[in-house]
Amino acid sequence: MSITFPARPRATLTLLLATLAVLLAGSAPAASTALAKAPKPTVVLVHGAFADASGWSGVIERLERQGHPVLAPANPLRGVSADAAYLRAVLAGIDGPIVLVGHSYGGVVITNAATGNPNVEALVYVAAFAPDLGDTVESLGMLGTDGRLGPATLDLRPYPAPPGFPPLEGYIKLGVFHDIFAADLSRRQARVMALSQRPAALATLGEPSGEPAWKTIRSWSLVPTRDRAIGTDALLAMAKRIHPRKIVKVKGASHVVMMSRPKVTTDLIVRAARSVR
Repeated sequence: MSITFPARPRATLTLLLATLAVLLAGSAPAASTALAKAPKPTVVLVHGAFADASGWSGVIERLERQGHPVLAPANPLRGVSADAAYLRAVLAGIDGPIVLVGHSYGGVVITNAATGNPNVEALVYVAAFAPDLGDTVESLGMLGTDGRLGPATLDLRPYPAPPGFPPLEGYIKLGVFHDIFAADLSRRQARVMALSQRPAALATLGEPSGEPAWKTIRSWSLVPTRDRAIGTDALLAMAKRIHPRKIVKVKGASHVVMMSRPKVTTDLIVRAARSVR
C-alpha cells in the first residue's frame, strides 16, 4: 500500500525544508567566524609581600567580565629563586599566550619566572620592583627616598628556614600598616589586611635577581603617586629603566593601587593583553 500526501501538506513540507536550508546557510559564516577567533591570553596575577591573592579580587572580576582566563596563584614569599621556580611551574601548566602581572615584590618574581618561557608575551608591573641582573630588593629600595619600609617599620620573627637562609621573616608593624601600605583604603579594611598579612622571608631582601625577562618581553608599568612602601620615586626610576610600552601614573593612589583603583589597573592589563592577540 502506498501513501500519497495531499498537495497542500507536501508544499508546506517543501517550503519548510527550503527555509531551513537558507537559515543554515546564513548562519555558517557567523559560526566559522566565531570558531576562528583566537582565545584571549591568560592573565596571571602575582601578589607581593605582606599581602595575598585576594588583593586582586576587583581586577579578577573585571577581567572575567571581559572574557579573560585568570589565575592568581599564591606567592610563597620564601626567596627569589624559590618563588620564581614555583611560579615557573605554574606557568608551565598554561597553554597559549600569557600576560604576567606582578605587584610589589611580585615584580621580582615575574621578572625571573618569565625568562625563557615563550608563552609569556607581556609583563605588567603594578607598583612593583623591576630588577635588572644582580639587583636585590634591598638595593632597588635605595633608588629613591619615598619608601618607608625598613627596620623601624618591620617586625622580624623567627621561622624554621632552610639551611643557609636567614631564619627570620618580616611583617609590617600594625601601627603603620595603613599609612605605609594602604593609605587610600579605609582604616577598617587596612586593619583586616594588617592582621592577615603574609610575611616575607628575610631572604627575599638580599638574594640577587637573575636575567630579567623584561629585556626580551614587552612590558607596561603602573605607578601610584603616593606609594610609601617601595616609594613612588623608586618605582619611576625602575619603570624608566626597563623602557615599558606605557607608564601610567595613578594620582593619589597608595601601594595597593590594584585594590583602590581596580579599573585603572585592569585597563592597563587589558591594553597589554590586546597587544599579544
